[in-house]
Amino acid sequence: MDNEVAAGNTASTLGQLALGLTLLAFGIGGTGVIDNVAASDAAALATWVGGVALFLAGLLALRAGNGRDGTACSALGAFWFTWGTAVGGGASAEATGLFLLLWALLALTLTMAASGTGLFGQGVYGLLFVALLLLGVGALAGNGGLAKAGGWVAAVAGLAAWYGATAAVAHWPTSVRRPSHREAPAAS
Repeated sequence: MDNEVAAGNTASTLGQLALGLTLLAFGIGGTGVIDNVAASDAAALATWVGGVALFLAGLLALRAGNGRDGTACSALGAFWFTWGTAVGGGASAEATGLFLLLWALLALTLTMAASGTGLFGQGVYGLLFVALLLLGVGALAGNGGLAKAGGWVAAVAGLAAWYGATAAVAHWPTSVRRPSHREAPAAS
């Protein structure tokens, strides 16, 4: 997400903030780094902030004519709402793995659609794809190590999305730009 684009689109910035906070809570819970905190403990946050708020931000972005961010926020809002309301529902590990892998495909689509938007657009979605892929394969294989790795990747994606949104509001840089040409040495 480019700083100039994000600063001009409040709905997209709100969406990135909601995505960042949800991913951070979900990811930290998935790592097991804090005793007695699991990814499932983020269900309420995922439902209301990641689900409802992100979906509404997507609708606002679509209304403002921003199809890319509107689609991303609405689709991710649907994902988080579904995940948050399904936690503890007794789904098998295979069903959970399949669910995560299908949503990883959405994240892959968003990654490809965000080409040209820079690190905080394409990077966040790319990290989300990797996190969901690791979590899905981990669930299917019964591999807790892959699930923890997915949690760490999700937490990093959450931090990146949160920073991107904060940078847009605070007008901080979101990319490192190199000069397009070298200055000629001064004539003596």
